[in-house]
Amino acid sequence: MKTVLIAGAGKSSSSLIEYMLKNAKNEWKVVVMDANADLIHEKLHGHPKGEAAVIDISNEAQRQKLIKSADIVISMMPHDLHIILAKDCLKFKKNLITASYVSEEMKAMHQEVKDAGLLFMCEMGLDPGIDHMSAMSLISGIQRISGVVTSFKSSCGGLIAPESDDNPWHYKISWNPKNIILAGKGGATWLESNKIQELQYNELFSNTKKVQVTGVGSLAAYLNRDSYKYMDLYELDNVKTFYRATLRHPAFIKGWDMVVKAGLTSETDSFDADNTTFADWIAKKIGVENDDNLRDNFKKILAIEDKEMKLFEWLHLFDNRQINAQGSLSSSEILQKLLEERWKMKITDKDMVVMQHQLEFERRGVITKLSSTMVVKGDDRHFSAMAKTVGLPMAILAKKILLNEIKVDRIAGVQIPIMPQIYVPILKELSKNGIEFIEEVY
Repeated sequence: MKTVLIAGAGKSSSSLIEYMLKNAKNEWKVVVMDANADLIHEKLHGHPKGEAAVIDISNEAQRQKLIKSADIVISMMPHDLHIILAKDCLKFKKNLITASYVSEEMKAMHQEVKDAGLLFMCEMGLDPGIDHMSAMSLISGIQRISGVVTSFKSSCGGLIAPESDDNPWHYKISWNPKNIILAGKGGATWLESNKIQELQYNELFSNTKKVQVTGVGSLAAYLNRDSYKYMDLYELDNVKTFYRATLRHPAFIKGWDMVVKAGLTSETDSFDADNTTFADWIAKKIGVENDDNLRDNFKKILAIEDKEMKLFEWLHLFDNRQINAQGSLSSSEILQKLLEERWKMKITDKDMVVMQHQLEFERRGVITKLSSTMVVKGDDRHFSAMAKTVGLPMAILAKKILLNEIKVDRIAGVQIPIMPQIYVPILKELSKNGIEFIEEVY
């Protein structure tokens, strides 16, 4: 019997683990590796095909023993830890699947991985992942009819479903909270009207795009990382506008712009959490006393309007309440602690993932505008839309590799899912699982 090793049992792993267990039958067993035994057992539910491996990923001997005995490894670890697993997978000749962006270190392994006949499929989750596959499916369809794509705009976001939207930020945490805090730190690069555009981190959230989604309404999109590099990967030689963006509710964007400008996402400052209240932290960040004027000073210094101040009041940002943590914390860590309290999903809450591609293409002198939209709702906090859309693409790919339905040797190396032998069958099965796109010509 084969062995699937899943590294990480966090928020986004539930649908992945469930799918691998449900499809295991007599083909494979599922080993879930994490330092938190409770998280593993919560995901496995005592399933006869599941095994728990409670280890710290930094324990080389235990980690390598698990990887050596696996047939395929799926990493749900934080992005900076994928490389540890990748090196082990190369050493023991195991295929690897991750949902994270390809790091420079991972990219440098391409030739070795290819020579070993292995596949390290990265960017195989939601965004990146489903975005690549659905985009390539659209683009290849247009190119088959001799159309030329002249504009490509893609946006995606994890949101809260309307029926569970009960706070002024219109947001709750359905995935890795650290990634939410640090989103956008690298700034953005994209192409617009044949000109390369750039924004720094502190400019991102005050320079957003408006996106209208049928059945959802008006959302705001902030530009995401380096969009420019994907133009070549998508083979869009004649495109004049190309960007990838992240969707949020407009109120969230306005509030988060102030959060960034106040330095509340800084990773380089330091506070003694044992003897600091949230109000103390805010006062020090904006350089004023923690007194009765703190709210007014915060509002004045950051030029915040009354409507936006309600967002910060709701967060209890000015409470003289102990941060209740030990040792030294950065602002980003303090903010994360607060948001995990205030943006926590209730057990019955439903999240929602929205993705939309907007394309313009020319064919025989006629310009056509096309949108392709995916809206997915979660079942509850555990089986969230985020867990489905991040986990299922990886799970489906793993299954098809294990069943030899996808030939790894033909696409060996460090890859992302932009080749038809990957995106055609994966998108087809995703559709059967309720993750599908609706296309509209407008």
